[in-house]
Formats: sequence, structure tokens, C-alpha cells
Amino acid sequence: MNKQVYTRVAALVLSIPFLVFSCQSPSEEKEPKRGLIAEKAMVVSARGEASRIGIEIMKKGGNAFDAMMATEMALAVTFPFAGNLGGGGFAVYRLANGEIGSIDYREKAPGAAHRDMYLDENGDVIPGLSTKGALASGVPGTIAGIFEAQAKFGKLEPKDILQPVIDLARNGFVVSTQQAGRLQSIREVVREVNGENTFYAKEWNAGDTIKNIALAETLERIASNGRDEFYKGETAKILVDHMQKMGGIITEEDLAAYEAAWREPIVFDYKELRVISMAPPSSGGVTIGQILKMVEPFDLKGMGHNSADYVQVLTEAMRRAYADRNYYLGDPDFVEIPISELLDDAYLSNRMESFDPEKATLSSDIAEGSVLFAESMETTHYSIMDEEGNALAVTTTLNGAYGSKVYLDELGFFMNNEMDDFSSKAGVPNMFGLIGAEANSIAPGKRMLSSMTPTLVERDGKLWMIVGTPGGSTIITAVAQTILNAYEFDMTMQEAVEAPRFHHQWLPDQILFEENTLDSTLVQILSAKNYLINEGRTPIIGSVDAIMVLPDGKLEGGADPRRENEAAGY
Repeated sequence: MNKQVYTRVAALVLSIPFLVFSCQSPSEEKEPKRGLIAEKAMVVSARGEASRIGIEIMKKGGNAFDAMMATEMALAVTFPFAGNLGGGGFAVYRLANGEIGSIDYREKAPGAAHRDMYLDENGDVIPGLSTKGALASGVPGTIAGIFEAQAKFGKLEPKDILQPVIDLARNGFVVSTQQAGRLQSIREVVREVNGENTFYAKEWNAGDTIKNIALAETLERIASNGRDEFYKGETAKILVDHMQKMGGIITEEDLAAYEAAWREPIVFDYKELRVISMAPPSSGGVTIGQILKMVEPFDLKGMGHNSADYVQVLTEAMRRAYADRNYYLGDPDFVEIPISELLDDAYLSNRMESFDPEKATLSSDIAEGSVLFAESMETTHYSIMDEEGNALAVTTTLNGAYGSKVYLDELGFFMNNEMDDFSSKAGVPNMFGLIGAEANSIAPGKRMLSSMTPTLVERDGKLWMIVGTPGGSTIITAVAQTILNAYEFDMTMQEAVEAPRFHHQWLPDQILFEENTLDSTLVQILSAKNYLINEGRTPIIGSVDAIMVLPDGKLEGGADPRRENEAAGY
């Protein structure tokens, strides 16, 4: 079948200062652009209030893990788009002494869940059932995760950490222009799901102040009673009662049984870098490892940043890595995952043997690799470095924007729609277009596969970068490109974060470029090699929040202007 290459030239997206894809290397004479520079500690997140509260906690004697609890809950207040109590996430850490680890507080399928719960009598997926409404939610893990991490490594009392967040919820936060647009865009579906009188049914405009008293009261109970308030206390009872009245299947037993899990992170080398990323049920660490190791033999710097050759090589590595991701990866507590084989140098070299610099490889010709033994823009990431030298990369989500759109008015937060990250049916794409397989099928108590990729990078044995992003299926490729931008092309942290990005995920077989970043030469070269380029609008790919440790020990924050991210430090 003939395939047509589509391109779209659109008006400049205001307030997003993207560079343009070009076949030329960046000018050597250009003055480097830097983000916020701090002497001792830094937080970079999706909201200034959350970053500043994290810094406030560290100034009061807390460390990165105390700041994690404060920042995460402040995002739940000010960024309900993805910040949450009703969702989950992953955190990768590196202590000042070099010890590394990670915590998995991903949601779980309720006990009553089963593999065919979103299929009709003909075995077809019922549209919307896994994305909207109470049946779309997994058992939340956020409160368990932040309490588990803080209890093990933190220094302050949770009550003291949460008080500034409670004050923020009571006193309110100002709605930004971007946020007003998001709230207005989901207003009707929130009313449809929750009724006319639900909190976010109101029309919120830029400049309005939102005071979430219900959330403040929920956080006060949690501050007084600890994590068990959410999983076994009054909050748990309210949550279950509300969800079951709406047709959900989460029970008090499901909440009481939930535990966060400590995981060994994925660790691999890329040239002189040591990359530390999240293990399954995140697909991030394995997939980013495959991508970087497949492109490692190529002279990327010699090709030029975002040149046609560079785009092609990285695209072909992405294509092959995502084919493996979609087939082999799932919850390691339920399926055997051949991680060492998937990251084996010989295996990855073999995967790239079919690469032809003269033409595109068809995704129809790329299946999962043969080894011995088989997600969202609507996410948020934050990066933390404390003055002791402890580092955290944390990515958390409700999955879709405002999750399942179920809002618990009595508690003040949205519930997730993470059940969509399972394979509702093998071979059928989820809301991000990702194809799933048996390894990621639904089962009671199972964690769903994720693209979230919180990542730390060491250079010369020392911490060099903390990085992560929202972006659904584009998270992995955005993180990979940010690392390559800084390492291969000597960009500052801010430049590496702002540089234009592209994405390929095996299926659908097309390269996604950000709007207004393509030049005609690049299009002509890739088109001549039979690459399909996105026809539709792709305004942004990811929204990276990152920190770089500079040679003098100072910290540079990279706050992505694609969203209203902000760095704070001292």
C-alpha cells in the first residue's frame, strides 16, 4: 500500500521558545542559555508553589525525601491535572554516599478485576470503559509511596512536612492561563461523570483563586494519622463508598492490602555515563537503555544535532526498543522479564543489523526480538537535590488528564484511570496508541505497565543529572534526547530541556515532530527515505524538569517552558 508523507506548517505556538530542527550543527558562537543556578539545593517541578514548598522544607532541616513528600502533595493541590492522592508513581534515588535504589508506588488492579473486564460479549474492547468513570481506577499508591520513602530516609515529622501544603490548600492557589484552559476543556466531562454540583464543575478562569478545603481536611487527617488514614481510616471508607456508588470495584480490603515496593533500578553504561533508571513495571529504564545502547556505536555528535542522519538513527533505535517494550514488559511480580537479555550488547547489535541508512525500516517488518526464555502527556515529574548530596527523580500520574474524571468531593481529589495502561486486549492500542501483549494483561493485584522514566545519570563516578518528564508514550524518548543533548552536544541543562524533540514508538509507524520545528531540508531527506511524518498537530513532546550538577558543584535547573514548570533553589 502506498504511504504518503504528511507535514504540517502551523503558526508559532506562543510562549514556547522552541529551536528549529536543522541539518546544521548549533552555532559555536551562541551564548549558552542557562536555567536557575543554585548553590546548595534545588527542586524543579510543574508548579512554582510546589518547588518553593520543597525548598522551604529543606531550609527547615529536611532532606530530599522530606521535600519529596512536600512537593508531591503540593502538586496534588495546585496541579490536579496530574498531581495526586488518587494515583501513583515511581521514584529513583541516589544517596550522597552513592547508594542507589527506587520505590514503586504504581497503582494496582483491584481484587475484583479480571483480564476481560473491558470487553463486550463479542470480545471487543468497550470504548471509554477503561478511561472514564469509576471502573477505570486502580488502587492508588501515592500516599503509601511518599510515606514509605520518607520513613526510611527522611529527617522531619510528616505533620511538619505537610503543614505548608495544608495551608496552601486552605488559602488557595492562583489559576494560571494554561491551567484555566485545561480546566475548561474537561469541565463538561467532569460534570457528566460527577454531577452538576461537583467542585470542578465551576468555570475557573485565569487569575481565580482555588481554595480546596476538602483536600486540606483530608491532608490534616493524613498528617495526624499517617499513611494508614488513607488505606484503613476514615479517608479509605469515604473513598470506597464513593467509588462503589459510581460502579467502581475498589474495596476497603484492596486499600488495606496496598504496599509500595522497593525495586532494584535499571543500571547501564552509555559511553562514560552511568544511567540509573526505573525498573518494571516501568518500561522506562529498559527501553531507554535499549535506545541509548543501540545508538552508542554511532558518531552522533559528528552527525549534528537533529540532523537527518541523527533523526534516522535514533528513530530506528526507538522503533526496535518499543517493539520489545510492548511485548516483553509488565509487572515483574506476575511475569518473568528477560531484562539482562534485552540490554545485552550482542542482542542490541543484532537488533540494529537491519538498519539501512538509505531507507526507513518498516515497523511491519519489526516484531519483538527473539531472546532466550516475552502510557502520558498527563503525568508530572519533579527533580530534587538537597545540600547533603541526596538526589531524587520522581514521576507521578493519574494517567489521563484528571485521571478517570471521577472527583471525590468529600476528599478533594481526582481518581486515576490507570487500568487503561493494562492491555485490555492483546494487540489493541491504549489511549496513548501503545500496543500491549499478554505480559501486561489484567490480573487482580497486578501493577500496570508504565512509560514513566525517572532517571539519574552519573559522570566520572559523580552525580551529573536528574531528569524526567510527563508525556505518556513519549516520556522515554524525551528523556533519552535530553541526556544526549547534554552529553553529545554539550548543551546546558536549560538548552537540553528546551531543544525540539521527536518520537517514534514502533506503531503507528510515523515520526512525531513538535509543531513549528521542522525545516524543509529535513523533511525532504526523510521523505525520500520513505519515513512517514506526523500529519496531525503535535504541539509538545514531554515537559522535562531536570537538574545538572555543574563542574563547580553548583546546580543548574532545567525547567521546560513547554509548560509552566519552575525551578527553586538556594
